[in-house]
Amino acid sequence: MSESLVVCDVDEDLVKKLREFRFRKETNNAAIVMKIDKDKQLVILDEEHEDISPDDLKDELPERQPRFIVYSYKYQHDDGRVSYPLCFIFSSPVGCRPEQQMMYAGSKNKLVQTVELTKVFEIRNTEDLTEEWLREKLGFFR
Repeated sequence: MSESLVVCDVDEDLVKKLREFRFRKETNNAAIVMKIDKDKQLVILDEEHEDISPDDLKDELPERQPRFIVYSYKYQHDDGRVSYPLCFIFSSPVGCRPEQQMMYAGSKNKLVQTVELTKVFEIRNTEDLTEEWLREKLGFFR
């Protein structure tokens, strides 16, 4: 079964963009949304967003297609400190075509390793991507 699982490579330009994104100086929320080019079997850039809340970001995601998101989030800690965690969010909505689901699921780990992220989350419904959900997930990384 695993022989048929397609793991996609990551576009070189996208890798550069993600590295730059990791070291950005801006203090607003921002996102890089990625998709898979099925014909090239390559993870590519879909959209970039500056100054976008989790609630606005969910409105930008397709309801029936998977996406990978790297999200820089301004996180206000309970003690007043501010940090800017880089989160990897795999949006894999219920109702996607199974082959699409497999292609994304099979490529997720390679992409996470390529961008060297540790805060990896998954949503099955785009409506779940809210400020409260993200704060709850990040609460484990104090």
